[in-house]
Amino acid sequence: MDKINYNPDVLSCLANLSNDEVFTPPDLANRMLDLLPQELWSNPEARFLDPACKSGVFLREIAKRLIAGLATAMPDLQRRIDHIFTRQLYGMAITELTSLLSRRSVYCSKNADGRYSVTRFSTPQGNIIYNRTEHTWRNGRCVFCGASEDVYSRGDALETHAYQFIHTEKPQDLFKMKFDVIIGNPPYQLSDGGGRESSAVPLYNLFVEQAIRLNPHYLIMIIPARWYSGGKGLDNFRNRMLNDQHLTVIHDFPETSDCFPGLNIRGGICYFLWDKYHKGDCTVVNHIKEKEIKLNRPLHENGLNVFIRYNEAITILKKVRSHNEETFDKYVSSRNPFGIDSNFDKYQQRATPMFNIKLYRFGDNGYVNEEQVKSNKQFIQRYKVIVSKASPGGDEWPHMIVSQPIISEPNSVCTETYLVIKDFDDKDHAMNLVSYIKTKFFRFMMALVKSGQNISKASYSLVPIQDFSEPWTDEKLYKKYGLTEDEIAFIDSMIRPME
Repeated sequence: MDKINYNPDVLSCLANLSNDEVFTPPDLANRMLDLLPQELWSNPEARFLDPACKSGVFLREIAKRLIAGLATAMPDLQRRIDHIFTRQLYGMAITELTSLLSRRSVYCSKNADGRYSVTRFSTPQGNIIYNRTEHTWRNGRCVFCGASEDVYSRGDALETHAYQFIHTEKPQDLFKMKFDVIIGNPPYQLSDGGGRESSAVPLYNLFVEQAIRLNPHYLIMIIPARWYSGGKGLDNFRNRMLNDQHLTVIHDFPETSDCFPGLNIRGGICYFLWDKYHKGDCTVVNHIKEKEIKLNRPLHENGLNVFIRYNEAITILKKVRSHNEETFDKYVSSRNPFGIDSNFDKYQQRATPMFNIKLYRFGDNGYVNEEQVKSNKQFIQRYKVIVSKASPGGDEWPHMIVSQPIISEPNSVCTETYLVIKDFDDKDHAMNLVSYIKTKFFRFMMALVKSGQNISKASYSLVPIQDFSEPWTDEKLYKKYGLTEDEIAFIDSMIRPME
């Protein structure tokens, strides 16, 4: 390519800036717009809303399509532009900076009433509005988004991140009109100040729910895929989505970089089409290593409270569940099994007569006394298999899913870094469980539920219990559940061997 003539799209450059506010690349915005029927682009009455403008890319790309689609009905270019920008395109920016950026990319001027604007509005904002909004505090939390008052009660010089679209009980009053299409890439979460993903409040679900309240014909949004299995603040949203028969298409990206180059959002990403007049199954499209696997199916599998993202996993899951076996979520401990925090530092590095219970912790192990063990003391003198609650690596394929299991011997406990998978009377049974955890089958069944970096008790809800009087291998398990060569190959493609 001739570097002198290379003129990259500025919005493509912005799309690679950071994980904090994920900007949408133009090619991705157009893939999302391709989900809409072609006749919309020649409809002069269709109205479009982006309730979370960052770069203005959706409105800009919609404008291009309408300018082409309305050419026959409105031959005069300026009249056509005036109509499209003043009567069809609307946006709400998430910050003052993004409002200026959006107007610049859509109107070619940061001031919609400026001399360089492609169409002259009577106000500087035009149809891309930004109004600073404050949180509504109650008991230290915002009643609309759940933000922490300690973190976000701040002065006028800083952004409040109280997004106008979701900080109202009457979203219809924001523009006082009906929209045919709502499309956007909303803010994903709001940090609680803890510095960890698990301490952040999810926001994207609030944007989706608020958009549905506006009752558009079509809704398209791109959001993290963590809602598939629920979790903090997402259980009700997951249940709503799984039971919503208006969902027409879900494009699923287990590896975020396949959708947003250079980014890693744990659990992957998805975008979907919601159609008010659709009722029935959903077409799920898995995007895996430039390969698309498409299947029309119900989102809610019988008896499951999670969304199984992988189309090729459905037949495997049905074969396993047909055995009606107990699953590991009945045995795996809840978070912090012994009541000892990860940052606990009142331990001894060497065993003493008083500090004589071994403590498994991140880094060097230590020793504690029984008084420091706050819960599950009945497990202290038993064999226990423990596994880190943080999954290793990123989202790249194939996955490890869990770290190496550890046999925690009698007279030992662990910090909240680990979960206790199961306890036993003897070491042989514990070793046989370890052999099971190391199989690709075990970790594949976890992968069907797990989303994000943290592993919980629920992550084991599809893993069947085996007879631990004997060791287990993948070959034995594949034979037991009658898996085909293609099904085995799919598991092999997903799960990395554990040495």
